Amino acid sequence: MALDGKILERLKTFHLSERIKQLAEKILYDGEIQAMQEYANTVSIVRLKFNDHGPVHTRTVAHNALIMMDLIRRAGVKTSLEAEEAGSFEDSLAAVICGSLLHDLGMAIGRQDHELHSTYLAQPILDRILRDVYGTEHQKIIIIRSLALEAIAGHMGNRSIYSLEAGIVQVADGCDMKKGRARIPLAIGGSPRVGDIHQYSANSIEELTIGPGKEKPISIRVDMSSEVGLFQVEEVLLNKIAAGTAKSYIELYAVLNGGSPKRYL
Repeated sequence: MALDGKILERLKTFHLSERIKQLAEKILYDGEIQAMQEYANTVSIVRLKFNDHGPVHTRTVAHNALIMMDLIRRAGVKTSLEAEEAGSFEDSLAAVICGSLLHDLGMAIGRQDHELHSTYLAQPILDRILRDVYGTEHQKIIIIRSLALEAIAGHMGNRSIYSLEAGIVQVADGCDMKKGRARIPLAIGGSPRVGDIHQYSANSIEELTIGPGKEKPISIRVDMSSEVGLFQVEEVLLNKIAAGTAKSYIELYAVLNGGSPKRYL
């Protein structure tokens, strides 16, 4: 998958230890995780007529999160682990990777409370993979696992989170809103139904760009072809940013048909 290469290439730019690459590769190429993500996507798209929640989505979220982690690092912002002197930036990055790639496993069970279902489905996988990478460094394993599970449980923006790492995953998830994510559900959806606004609004999103902000470390720009795309910006992404811990580091802009950017944050 092309996104695997993008994630691993992005990791190289951090110039950290080989263990972070090893961790990412283990999650990206794990057969059990792949099978769970594929079935979660079948439930989401075929059964529930929702957007993509499978391997492409989770990898997109991970890549978004890595971009934002790099931007806050370059701006001199400390992660929660660094500020609390409980771990390193690399430990924070490990938790963000784990949380991003495992956050939607619960869609295999259903939409309601899927973020909580994802936590107990992810925990044994995290235990197995983190032991493989970190061996007997029990404190590090516990910290990374706890942060990853917080990110997974909090990614919907409907419950409190307290770490910046979880907030980054929450926003990275909300940033996967381009039209490709809605392509398959729209093709097989049949008659319009309640909830289709997510698909039609996502289908109007032409581009989403994450880069350095003018006043804050992170700028998110959403280019759209129709006003229906404002639903994704105002009801999905903005709510996730507002509910999380990364809000003070983010500028958010929406651009309709190449017009003047509208700033939300």
